[in-house]
Amino acid sequence: MKTPEPVHLGITRTIETLKAIGLDIGSNFVSLYGVITGLLLAALLFILFKMAMRSTRWLLRRNHQLDEAQCLLTEKLIGISLGGFALLLGIDVLGIDLTALAFFSGALGLAIGFGLQKTVGNLIAGIILLMDRSIKPGDVIVVGDGSVMGGGSLPGGLPNVGRVAKIGVRAVNVITRDGKKHLIPNELLMTQPVENWSYASREVRVRMQIPVPYECDLRSAQAIIKQAAMDNARILPDPEPMVWITAFGPRAVDHELRYWIADPEAGLGNIQGEVFMEIWDRFQQAGIVIPYPRQDVLIKKAPDTDPTPSS
Repeated sequence: MKTPEPVHLGITRTIETLKAIGLDIGSNFVSLYGVITGLLLAALLFILFKMAMRSTRWLLRRNHQLDEAQCLLTEKLIGISLGGFALLLGIDVLGIDLTALAFFSGALGLAIGFGLQKTVGNLIAGIILLMDRSIKPGDVIVVGDGSVMGGGSLPGGLPNVGRVAKIGVRAVNVITRDGKKHLIPNELLMTQPVENWSYASREVRVRMQIPVPYECDLRSAQAIIKQAAMDNARILPDPEPMVWITAFGPRAVDHELRYWIADPEAGLGNIQGEVFMEIWDRFQQAGIVIPYPRQDVLIKKAPDTDPTPSS
């Protein structure tokens, strides 16, 4: 009866067989064993990297001395360091001879440089944004003329603003008032003008143009406009809303209502619509008619002339 082969001898013979199967690439021999080992090592390093990043994220969230931007910056720097360390460790464990790629290093490096130019630029721009804390998650911003966030200024001169939901490695996730998510490259935030409505304070002043007819009591109309703004729950009582005469127009006395809100991400057009409707209702109750565009044409009678020619 044949004696069964020990397990370790079978494993050793299998490894030797896998090492014997492979391809010659230049002066190097790539075996099937090396490919399998490389894949297993890459999977192991990937799992360890994910576990380390999850643990780092958990520890940073428990540290209340760091704000959200600082936590995000620390997390990105640790991720870059761990990724580089895992890559070097894998190359060392697999015993890859980088000198064997010297022939392709020039062309490969040039191709990678051109291909990753924007990616590396966006990565560095994102780190800079987090370091100087000029833009943080939760800020309300306007990039350029608003075209990168779905259009320019909205009707009424309102800029197309958005709330920063996340600062990623490549782009910033901005959610506009219409609920659309826009991925704006980090590099674009470094090269274009950016209005950050939440940089110093979340309070934003809103201006509204309101015409008042010449026939009414201006002081009563101003009191109605101001009270309509003060009764809105989103408008801050301090500083209180103000109403000013801006011009004596051709059809009405032009007024400007100014008030402050602390939640611009909730929308600007809707708050103006609410205030306009409230002013309309109160003007109707007070008998004040909002003037509408019109033109008065005065026709003068031509002077009488004698049609009989003089002799």
